[in-house]
Amino acid sequence: MNRQTALIGGCLAVAAVVLSGCVPRSTGPTEVGVRTVKFSLLGKKGVEDKAYPPGATYFFMPFLSDWHTFDTRLNTLDMSSAANRGDRMGKDDLLFKTVDGNDISLDIVLSWKIDPAKAPIILQEVATTMDELKDNVIRTITRSKPRDIFGELETEDFYLADKRSEKAEEVKVALNKILEPLGVVIERVGTSDYRFGPEYQKAIEDRKVAQQRAEKAKSTTKATEQEFLAKVEEAKGDVAKMKAESDGTFEQAKIKSDAAFKQEEKRAEAVRAEGLAEAAGIRKMNEALAGSGGESVVKLAVAEALQGKKIVLVPMGEGFDVRSTNINDLLKMYGMGALGNAADAKPPKKAQENGK
Repeated sequence: MNRQTALIGGCLAVAAVVLSGCVPRSTGPTEVGVRTVKFSLLGKKGVEDKAYPPGATYFFMPFLSDWHTFDTRLNTLDMSSAANRGDRMGKDDLLFKTVDGNDISLDIVLSWKIDPAKAPIILQEVATTMDELKDNVIRTITRSKPRDIFGELETEDFYLADKRSEKAEEVKVALNKILEPLGVVIERVGTSDYRFGPEYQKAIEDRKVAQQRAEKAKSTTKATEQEFLAKVEEAKGDVAKMKAESDGTFEQAKIKSDAAFKQEEKRAEAVRAEGLAEAAGIRKMNEALAGSGGESVVKLAVAEALQGKKIVLVPMGEGFDVRSTNINDLLKMYGMGALGNAADAKPPKKAQENGK
């Protein structure tokens, strides 16, 4: 009994001595801790396969253990050509060649963080601090692999945002294949700017100037085309107006001509009707003259024609030829004036009316 009590007392004394020499080790709100056992009587030495959670305090013997912390927040690695930006002073952009042989420099920004569960692996195999992890591992790998992947693009592809974004995603996947086993996760890869070699840059600027001139020429051509189309539409309107006026004039002339035609047609019908009536009258007269009273009518007309006229009887003996006889001399011989004077004498009014 005394022996057990003595053993327990000795253990408590040793524990008191041990605890009296322990020092506190803490983790911040975004940190994980990793302990390294330098000396142990019962367990194994080396990096402990355990990540101590953030926001806590732990006690360890100062000479028997080492303590390291790693920040789990999202970090950035900015590699830029600008002297006042990025992780390093001066030019820090990536220099490489495109697949078609042109020199290009590219600015890259990476977002990364550590996997808290793999903090012991980081300490044992990769780095002891965040700065060491960033500078010696992440920076080295991320300045190498992106050159190979972005170098697969042709020069003209860098003008296309979707092409650059596609390659940036390929870079992210490739880097995670390398870094995830080491406890590092790449969240995002972005490109901010790119530049070509002086000669190619000059060619690009010349081409941009040429494109601007071409666009200006296109705009001028477009404006001229629009002006021409406007004039064409105006001309079409004028033609339509002239056509409408011509059609109107034609319709008016047609209406007038149709009216004149109708009028002349009616007049012709009237003349025809008058002619038919007159013909019918003549026909009736002929029929009357051809009848029994026709001879009396003719005699009456002859009598009326001879009324008031002198009648001279001229003997017409054998050998008398009227064609060779001067009738006027013959009439003088019988004491009458010339035939012409006799003709000049006015016949009686009744004879004139019958003569008509």
